[in-house]
Amino acid sequence: MVMESNSVSPMPELAPIAEFDKTPPTPPEDTLPMDDLPPPPTTVVNVQEEKEKEAEAEAKAHRHYEDENEWGCGSWLEYTFVVVCASILLLGSLGLTLFWVIQYRGGFAWRDEPAKEFNLHPVLMVAGFITFSGFSILLYRICRCCRRIYVKLLHTIFHALAIPCIAVGFLTVLDSHNLANPPIANFYSLHSWIGFVTMGLFAIQFVVGFFSFLILLCCEGATAGFRAALVPIHASFGLTTFMLAIAAALTGLTEKAIFTLKNRYSLREEEAIIINTIGMSLIALAIIISYILQREEFRFRAHILIRSGDL
Repeated sequence: MVMESNSVSPMPELAPIAEFDKTPPTPPEDTLPMDDLPPPPTTVVNVQEEKEKEAEAEAKAHRHYEDENEWGCGSWLEYTFVVVCASILLLGSLGLTLFWVIQYRGGFAWRDEPAKEFNLHPVLMVAGFITFSGFSILLYRICRCCRRIYVKLLHTIFHALAIPCIAVGFLTVLDSHNLANPPIANFYSLHSWIGFVTMGLFAIQFVVGFFSFLILLCCEGATAGFRAALVPIHASFGLTTFMLAIAAALTGLTEKAIFTLKNRYSLREEEAIIINTIGMSLIALAIIISYILQREEFRFRAHILIRSGDL
């Protein structure tokens, strides 16, 4: 017989029930969009590394550009030779013309002696159209390490010096023809026609160049494209004007030799040799100036100055 036990096992004590907070939850605060958040701070080390990488990349590109355009001894000798020869011919042609006029044509005079007044014409025209204009063209090859704005100013100055020479030379030939006894007709020969066209192109070149490459620099950013497009046109017409000036000088020398020396020209007298020497120096000048301008290597320093912003 099993006996029931009157003892009951004690119940475990329960933890008191927590009293819940019955207040309604607060709405979440408005969060800022990710775009408005400030960027994470960059460390000084990262900025320094970026600067070093940029400097290294720039130096590498500069070294690569210099290596592509680096000249050897032969290139420097060629450049020096042609530039020196061109300078000698530019000054020599003017010197020979002065020697010819003073030694064989009696020098200079004004309206009281029309024949000697005419002697101003060849000297001033060679000085303006050949010497001053030739050096203004060569400046873009001679001044290879100067700032481009300085080269432009010198280019303008040399052209400005040529203007009074051309103007006075033109007036003297008209005056001497009109005062001659009997008067000599004007603008009938090929020499006069070529000279008239040359003067017109020279005037247009000066006005367009002065306005485009100096005046428009005041608004450089807005006119950069226009000026860049105008550069090859201005350069082509500048060379054309110089070649026409040489053609006018050659025809004028031939005309003067035939009219003044007549039969003595064929006898190869000393004056005839001097006149032919002046003509040959002008022909050599036309060849060497064309060669210098067509050589791309001779302009690379100016190209670097353009790319570096030295306008």
